Amino acid sequence: MSKMTPDYEVRLQLDPAAVLNSDHELESGVLEFFKVSEKALQMNVQFLDKCSKDIYNAGWCVRIRKVEEKSHLELTYKKRYDIDNGNIDEVLARAEKDGFHGGDTKYEAQVEWGYTKQTLSISREKQVSHSGKTELELPGPSDSRKMAIKEEPDKFDDWGPGDDWGTKTLAKARVFGPVLAKRWIGEWNDIKVYIEVWPIPDAEGTGTEYIVEASFKTDSYKTASAGRINLTSQLQAHDWVLAEDSLKTKLILERYSCSDMTAENGD
Repeated sequence: MSKMTPDYEVRLQLDPAAVLNSDHELESGVLEFFKVSEKALQMNVQFLDKCSKDIYNAGWCVRIRKVEEKSHLELTYKKRYDIDNGNIDEVLARAEKDGFHGGDTKYEAQVEWGYTKQTLSISREKQVSHSGKTELELPGPSDSRKMAIKEEPDKFDDWGPGDDWGTKTLAKARVFGPVLAKRWIGEWNDIKVYIEVWPIPDAEGTGTEYIVEASFKTDSYKTASAGRINLTSQLQAHDWVLAEDSLKTKLILERYSCSDMTAENGD
């Protein structure tokens, strides 16, 4: 067996007060900086987990996403490993011991590189047909659970203690979301850049907090490392960047409280 070969995604948080206008769209200066020429694409996203966050606490997330202009749902099972002190090889070796190896083409490995933090994510994506009343409609809790259980990969199902951990956990899962986000596609230094705006409930639960993230992907560690430094510097010169790492999934699981959800076969 061999270790997986990851690609790299640099993710930088932008200050919504500096980069969004009163309609919560990107300011013209940001659009010009990233050479954005097309309108934003919408995407509707939700996560499955128990109120006790068993899936998240096991280092996994299960996400259902519908992107504008795509006919299918994207169902993703993602395992995350924290990377300490930039030691990517050590974490790839740990993932290999867990059964994620280079010979398995069904999974994709990626190093997510934020302002300070690095995370190895290993994803298995499924495309699932779904006919909603509207283009971006997501399935409800019951259909989401059934879909996620039907499509779950063995590595997820066998992860936790006992038999069929994934199936049993998903059977009691709730939906966290949905979040109707927007994505603009631009470029920087001839590299494709995605700028996303995610509106989620604020900490008080009375308003909306906007998470803004700029990201780019590359197969090259060197390109990711140099690009992260250079892009951060240029964004800092505009006072656009936030000196913090992205915690979108964690915040969504926290802000969409189980107390607000229908107790439909949940815990």
